[in-house]
Amino acid sequence: MSHLRFLLATMKPLGIQFLIKQDVARKVFLQSQRCVSSGSTEPFLSGSNSNYVEEMYYTWLENPKSVHKSWDLFFRNANAGAPPGQAYQTPLPDLSKSRALLFQSHGLAKTPGQAEKLLEDHLAVQSLIRAYQIRGHHVAQLDPLGILDADLDSFVPSDLITTIDKLGFYGLHESDLDKVFRLPTTTFIGGDETALSLREIIKRLENTYCQHIGLEFMFINDVEQCQWIRHQFETPGVMKFTNEEKRTLLARLVRSMRFEDFLARKWSSEKRFGLEGCEVMIPALKTIIDKSSEMGVEYVIMGMPHRGRLNVLANVIRKELEQIFCQFDPKLEAADEGSGDVKYHLGMYHERINRATNKNITLSLVANPSHLEAVDPVVQGKTKAEQFYRGDTAGKKVMSVLLHGDAAFAGQGVVYETFHLSDLPSYTTNGTIHVVVNNQIGFTTDPRMARSSPYPTDVARVVNAPIFHVNADDPEAVMHVCNVAAEWRNTFNKDVVVDLVCYRRRGHNEMDEPMFTQPLMYKQIHKQVPVLKKYADKLIADGTVTLQEFEEEIAKYDKICEEAYTRSKDKKILHIKHWLDSPWPGFFNLDGEPKSMTCPPTGIPEDMLNHIGKGASSVPLEGFKIHGGLSRILKSRLEMTKNRVVDWALGEYMAFGSLLKEGIHVRLSGQDVERGTFSHRHHVLHDQEVDKRTCVPMNHLWEQQAPYTVCNSSLSEYGVLGFELGFAMASPNALVCWEAQFGDFHNTAQCIIDQFISSGQAKWVRHNGIVLLLPHGMEGMGPEHSSARPERFLQMSNDDSDAYPEFSAADFEVSQLYECNWIVVNCSTPANYFHVLRRQILLPFRKPLIIFTPKSLLRHPEAKSSFDEMVSGTSFRRVIAEDGAAAKTPNEVKRVIFCTGKVYYDLIKERKSQDLEKQVAITRLEQISPFPFDLVKEELEKYPGAELVWCQEEHKNIGYYDYVKPRFRTIVNHTRPIWYVGREPAAAPATGNKNAHLVSLRRFLDTAFNLDAFEGKKF
Repeated sequence: MSHLRFLLATMKPLGIQFLIKQDVARKVFLQSQRCVSSGSTEPFLSGSNSNYVEEMYYTWLENPKSVHKSWDLFFRNANAGAPPGQAYQTPLPDLSKSRALLFQSHGLAKTPGQAEKLLEDHLAVQSLIRAYQIRGHHVAQLDPLGILDADLDSFVPSDLITTIDKLGFYGLHESDLDKVFRLPTTTFIGGDETALSLREIIKRLENTYCQHIGLEFMFINDVEQCQWIRHQFETPGVMKFTNEEKRTLLARLVRSMRFEDFLARKWSSEKRFGLEGCEVMIPALKTIIDKSSEMGVEYVIMGMPHRGRLNVLANVIRKELEQIFCQFDPKLEAADEGSGDVKYHLGMYHERINRATNKNITLSLVANPSHLEAVDPVVQGKTKAEQFYRGDTAGKKVMSVLLHGDAAFAGQGVVYETFHLSDLPSYTTNGTIHVVVNNQIGFTTDPRMARSSPYPTDVARVVNAPIFHVNADDPEAVMHVCNVAAEWRNTFNKDVVVDLVCYRRRGHNEMDEPMFTQPLMYKQIHKQVPVLKKYADKLIADGTVTLQEFEEEIAKYDKICEEAYTRSKDKKILHIKHWLDSPWPGFFNLDGEPKSMTCPPTGIPEDMLNHIGKGASSVPLEGFKIHGGLSRILKSRLEMTKNRVVDWALGEYMAFGSLLKEGIHVRLSGQDVERGTFSHRHHVLHDQEVDKRTCVPMNHLWEQQAPYTVCNSSLSEYGVLGFELGFAMASPNALVCWEAQFGDFHNTAQCIIDQFISSGQAKWVRHNGIVLLLPHGMEGMGPEHSSARPERFLQMSNDDSDAYPEFSAADFEVSQLYECNWIVVNCSTPANYFHVLRRQILLPFRKPLIIFTPKSLLRHPEAKSSFDEMVSGTSFRRVIAEDGAAAKTPNEVKRVIFCTGKVYYDLIKERKSQDLEKQVAITRLEQISPFPFDLVKEELEKYPGAELVWCQEEHKNIGYYDYVKPRFRTIVNHTRPIWYVGREPAAAPATGNKNAHLVSLRRFLDTAFNLDAFEGKKF
């Protein structure tokens, strides 16, 4: 008991400070400090027990009935003013059997020593109960194979009573086992009983915390949540199932296992990443969906890796079996819809009746790449969007379920990033249920080499998500845990993790040999009885089902599979659109094609420009005090509006505001986007005198308008870009933008860009209109804040550099956009930025849009646009041709410089200083990919005798040159060279030395206007 005495002594001063503040509390405290003899009326009030008295007093204040009647009388008397030594009175006899047993079992006598022992023993029992609640999972029987400890540690905590001698840790002995102890309010093991013997207490704690369920929840800093979990698991008899529920569970196990067996028989040499060893996952997911449907959920969005995916598609989503089986046919031809993907990456969307609740349920399994966990934020973004469009602010109608592998859950950083979005206002999905298929191995890597944490699920602790570990060979324990998980999510709107501790019966895939690296584990696996047989034998033995009924259930599902297999042979063509995870009803025609191949002009009426300009210049809330510097910015916006011009920020405001009037939701997300990295945007105003009072003027432009969401994100790129991609999947009628703080920061989200954005439509026939805003420009800010790496986006563009597109002139632009995988632009004017944002919505289809946005141009006096370039009838200009003196006398032009972006302003300044405005034409490519072959051809034909130059501020191996060079040569049929002017090749995107930056700028500007620079050179 020395550790308990130390605890009492440590806590005592804190209790004293609190109690002396209250009159009644002071009386109680004074009595507890009074020295008394063995014959005193209040023998329990000794100095060593003062802290216990304080604890009982707190409890009594909350609920007088929660303490023993003697304490109730004592505190009532003290409260009434009884003098020290007289507050205690022997209570009237209590006829409660449990209470009588309590006193009898301890042989209670009115001596200080025995009373103190009673108090200390009760404190010890409370500590013991708490120890099981905190650490019981460490000794839970979680591994179905019985060879590993789920927490990678065979150490048994010393405060768990695994052997009788451990009672000594608490100052208890074997003779105390049959003594009765009053149970604290922090446990529910007693059920209706308020006191139990120590032996029964230990037994019930072991049954709750040390069998096939291991609970981690005591780190949660919310008492109500901890109490809720304790009630769900500790209450006696809480895990009982009806015979009907057991039969349903058995039938679901049959379908799960026989599906895998069928695939193994028919295609024994095919990769399918089967679920064998964790077949219980299928009934687990169905239980989660059933319980959630019962509580009102109408739409479940799921993300998962490859393992078990076909089984989930077949038995959870209810994809037609013949559609799955035909995927194994090597003769199946692909429809001309894209490159497609392997069968265990495909997604699905399905609406059906939930048989358990007889309610409509929509299920969507999001397609994903092999890159494990990359789909997590995408699912969350799609879920958030579906909640948003339904007005489901509490997440009661739409929810997400994420499945994970143990190694990836612990190893992939995007898991952490996604968890940290879970409680942010503009990103929360009001709780996600995570199911970990913990087969205790990652490909060939032992978990002891794959993580430093005890469990693969420890990452979830950072957001106070409870973690329920469960032995996957105990189906009923799994079902109980899944029911509780669904109820937790519905009750508290927070994440929860179900850790299915299982095994992998085969190798990483069906062709892999696991005995090379895990011989002992796989020797045990080969002897392991499948969970279906175990559970069926159990139910047959207790009479829940008969052997005949079990065999009939197997035969019934086998017949379903065989019939579907026969039908699958009739399938000759694979249509990827049948596997679409996010359909957009009504947006395309019935064949999934655009309803037209035209795009209307993107300009808007001048009165609308004026209205938005005034809205951008004002504060719509009364008594809202803004920063003085911001007042100047708003005045300058109003002045520009009066002068019929816009800068970059106002041009963006015009695009967003006009789309909102047309009913298009606009969402802008990223690091510091509310103000803007470069302090140019200011879409969220902050009251300078009232904390946390903000205003978004964009949401006050029109009486009837779509909402505008602008939200600073967490300091994450991978997770947040994935989230916004998922948000954009949900509806075509939204402009969803993600802005990088600096353009090169997108490379930490490269997986989302490579696996989803650039190739998503080709693999999964999934359109997506997400917009990436990437600040870009060589301005002497060093190698990390300069280049958005345009060469990477251009390299992944799918237009052919060697073939001139064969489109009619009338629909060249739209047809070319429809054929591309994404659009890459570098606008040089606010008007063109305005138009490209609006075009993104007015196109009859959706493509990702990559915009290299400016930094210094945000405030460049030349980088402004007139309303004339934005009014009705105007459109995005893919190429801005020379319109000065050179264009008026094209035969006198010696050189045509093609460029894109900010460098144009350096070039025109230098041209003017050298007085070469008639000899040198400068043409801007605003849309780089798909390459504007038609408009560039017009420019080349306009200047037949001129030298052609591509000028860029980026280094030669970085930027646009390698992309544009072959396309220029295709246009001229390789008859004319296109010379390069710019910085020399380099490993780093930019120099960190300001002087070196200016010297290299001066050098390439001199070359650009030296008309003899390429004399005698060969191309």
